[in-house]
Amino acid sequence: MQKEELIHLHMLMMHIKKYCESMTKEEIPSERYDSLEISPLHIHKEKKAHKDALLTLGDEIVTHIHRRSIHIMNNSSGNISTKIAAQH
Repeated sequence: MQKEELIHLHMLMMHIKKYCESMTKEEIPSERYDSLEISPLHIHKEKKAHKDALLTLGDEIVTHIHRRSIHIMNNSSGNISTKIAAQH
């Protein structure tokens, strides 16, 4: 993959993060990504730096979505049990 393509994917991943945050009204923690001190606008940085940033950001987004899904499923199953118990 060319450096320009990685930079483009890096930018798209940032848009995905912002979209997810706007939809859920929750900030996606990105400490590992932030510690890399690189953004898609840093076109002078090496290809490997953009690749690492892209993979790190993607991992943090997926981890957040996964944790959020488990939390929602746990809360939903508890609510269902409560509703069933209340009906009987």
